[in-house]
Formats: sequence, structure tokens, C-alpha cells
Amino acid sequence: MTVTATFSVALADEIATAHLMADLALLIGPGDVITLSGDLGAGKTTAARAMIRYLADDEELEVPSPTFTLAQTYDLPSFPLVHADLYRVSDPSELEEIGLSPLPDATVVLIEWPERGVDRLPADRIDIAFSHSPALDPCARRAEIKGFGKGAAQVERLKSLREFIAQAGFGEAGRRRMAGDASIRSYARLMQDGKNFILMNSPRRPDGPPIYAGKSYSAAVHLAEDVKPFVAIASGLRARRFSAPEIHHADLDGGFLITEDFGSACVFEGDPPRPIPDRYEAATDLLAALHREALGEKLPLSPHVEYRIPPFDTEALMVEIGLMAEWYLPDRGVSLGEVLRAEFTELWRELLEKPAAAPKTWVLRDFHSPNLIWLGEREGIGRVGLIDFQDAVLGPAAYDLVSLLQDARLDVPEQLELSLLSRYIKARRANDPSFDASDFAALYAIMSSQRNTRLLGTFARLNRRDGKPQYLRHQPRIWTYLNRSLAHPALVELKAWYAAHVPPPVL
Repeated sequence: MTVTATFSVALADEIATAHLMADLALLIGPGDVITLSGDLGAGKTTAARAMIRYLADDEELEVPSPTFTLAQTYDLPSFPLVHADLYRVSDPSELEEIGLSPLPDATVVLIEWPERGVDRLPADRIDIAFSHSPALDPCARRAEIKGFGKGAAQVERLKSLREFIAQAGFGEAGRRRMAGDASIRSYARLMQDGKNFILMNSPRRPDGPPIYAGKSYSAAVHLAEDVKPFVAIASGLRARRFSAPEIHHADLDGGFLITEDFGSACVFEGDPPRPIPDRYEAATDLLAALHREALGEKLPLSPHVEYRIPPFDTEALMVEIGLMAEWYLPDRGVSLGEVLRAEFTELWRELLEKPAAAPKTWVLRDFHSPNLIWLGEREGIGRVGLIDFQDAVLGPAAYDLVSLLQDARLDVPEQLELSLLSRYIKARRANDPSFDASDFAALYAIMSSQRNTRLLGTFARLNRRDGKPQYLRHQPRIWTYLNRSLAHPALVELKAWYAAHVPPPVL
């Protein structure tokens, strides 16, 4: 087998080994296989233990060597992981008996002593060979890291990531796992000199099939392709005194950032989570303040480069709406024929004439509880920290207000939603007496119906295509929000069509 990527790392001690495995953990996912080889005492189990504890976010987690059990499974927050030791395997056929041939689906597999089962190893994998380095220190090790197949790209990225961290002066920083999101980005908290920072790994978005007028889904709906939009929007928000993270170090081409850490204080509390009203009020006030600004479509990215914010145009909105027909309705046993699909499209195109004609502002797009950090030491709207805005577009102001007040991940009581909607309208009218409350309410209902229609399809797709069933639990909530907004007089025809052809989600 041809090695397509390789590099070596000197590891002064177990802490350095833990840092290496934490960095690698940022880049792996279900289906990846990592082998750990080396003589007895070379550090294989130490490396496996470090990765498992990092992914579990538990430095005290007991991770015994699987020498006698042969394989140990861990149900980690991001994905299941199998830690195997093949030292006692005398024939590769024995791998079937311990559940490693074939390898388990949607699972990360760490294999010590892989040479005992080399004939059964997958073509796509990462190999790490540990060796003693007594010339450096009695405790020092060297790791030779090789990537095969798709593992080659991961090894190349691991090398680039570690170079970026070292050049930024964080090579010795502690690492702590942070929860990811539905994207391909991953995050770690870096801890150095008593301060915390955020490491963002944001690889360039892979282009999907050209199924929307010759464009992939991400291109058609204007999702960020790389880290550059995040940097530009963060700069634009900070210039207007909104609380976006300061960016300390950036590799725009590689897709790595080290940013300010806002901490983890939320705008919600409890289990199940519920909004903290005064924090939602501050977030509502932030949107009203943002939408009062004159916000252009261009932002500086570097001294001689500008970033142009894409439009949230009708075609993009229609592609999002189409996810209901593509993913949600088939899950509910509904297949739209040509006539019904044409009716669905016509209804929506007519409704979207209103947002197309509305004044345009920055739509941060994911303005909801997971992306709002409470900064209690700051004042006013500065207390709301913004951390996810790379997919920002130019569109109607109502969209982000819908994202906040109809939060897909927690229940916002209808009374609170209406109260905050009124608060927003009052703030806008105080600044602009010509602001039309009735017109905005209609726009809010339309954008709510658009967003929640899209979310029903998105979460069905995350389940069926991406193997993320946890998002299905949000569908009943989204259905509730959708029906709230379909009650608006502007949506009478759409409400009737949905009642006839769109079944509710499974509770």
C-alpha cells in the first residue's frame, strides 16, 4: 500500500502525546481507523487513553488496556469508539469473533498491535508508530504518522494544524474538547497562562453534486465555503461594537483560527432548557440595534481584499424550502406528484415576493440559543456574544428574529415570543416612526414558515443521509412553530395546502 502522507513528531512526555492525540481528535469522525504500533512500553496505550479521555471530556475516565478483553467500546458524546488490542490475536480470522471484521459502522476504531491483523485493515486509515527516543530524554518518544487513502488528507491537515498552533505560540497549551455542530467544523479550548482561547478547525466545505441549477446545495443557498466569511463578518460586527470574538491568529487559506473565548454562559437554563427572559430581551434588543444600522454588502477581509456578503435571494430560499419535499415528506410516506409539486412551488414563489421587496440587512442566519453566549460582565446588548455567523447573507430583518423567538432547540412559549416580537417592533418604531408593524408581522410569519419548512427537511436529511438521528427530536417543536405562523392571514392558502398534504412529524 502506498503511503500518501507522512510526518514525524518528537514527544517529550505524556503531555505532548496527549496534545498530539487531541489535535488528531479534531479531524476524525465515524468510520475512521487509527492504528497504534510500537514496542512494549512505546506509548500506544498512553496515546489511546489520551484520545479517549479527550473525546469523553473526562480526564479521570478509566481507560484500561484491552490486552485481555481484546476490544473495549466507549459511547462518547460525538460517536462510539472501539479501542482494540490485537497482541493476543494469532490469526486475522479471529477478528470476526471480537467484532472487528468487518469493522463496526459509524464508529472510530483505535487498534494497538495492528500488525497481528494487517490483512484485514482497511485501505483508508491513519497509522501512528511510536518509538523510544532516549537521545532526547528517557521519557521521550517519537511518533511517525502515516496516512493511507482518505487518511492521507487527514494527516496532511494534522501537520498543518500543528504548525499553525506552534507558530501562534500555543504548542504547549492545554487542549479541551468542545462540542461541535451540524457542520464540518470542529473546536477545541486552548488553555495557556491562565487564559482560555478557542481553536477553530474550519476546512473548506466539500462541494456536493450540482443538483440545483448546476450548483451544489451549499452553493445554491450561499453557505460559507471557508473561514474567510467568519473573519470578515466578525470584523464588521466588532467595528459596530457588537460582541463578536476577537481573532488572535488566522490561517485564512488553511482554515484555522484562534479566537477570543466567550466562555459557556447561556441564554437559557434548566433541563429541559427554557429561555431566560431578560437574556432573550437583550438578544432581541441586539437585533433591533443591528437592523437600525446601514449595513453594506462589502467588508474588508485583508488590506487589499474585500468580502462580498451574498444575497438571500428567492432562489436560495426556494432551494431551502425544497428540502421538505426531498427529505421530510418521503419520511412521512408522501411523494408529491408533478401537479402537487407545482402547486407547492407556486404558493411559495408568490409568498416570497414580499421578502424579496423588503429592505435588506445582515442576516446572521443561526441567531439562536446554541450560538449566543451570555457575557454578564459587559453592558447592554454587548452582553450577548455572537459566535456563529459565517453563513451571513443579505436578507429580510425578520429572519433572525424568527431564529431567536422560534428556537429550534428549545421551547419558546408563545406568550414570550409575542412579547419579544412587540418589544422588537417598539424599538424599531422608536428609531423610525415610519416602521410598519403590520407589514413586519406578515413578513415575520412568512419567514417563520420558510425557516421551519426548511428545518423539517434539514433534520430529516441529517438523520437519513448523515446518520444524526438526534435532530429528529426537534421536529415536533418546529411543527408547533410552523403552525403558529401559518395562522397569519397572509398564509391562508399555504396553511390549507399544508393541512391537506403535509403530515405532522412522529412524536
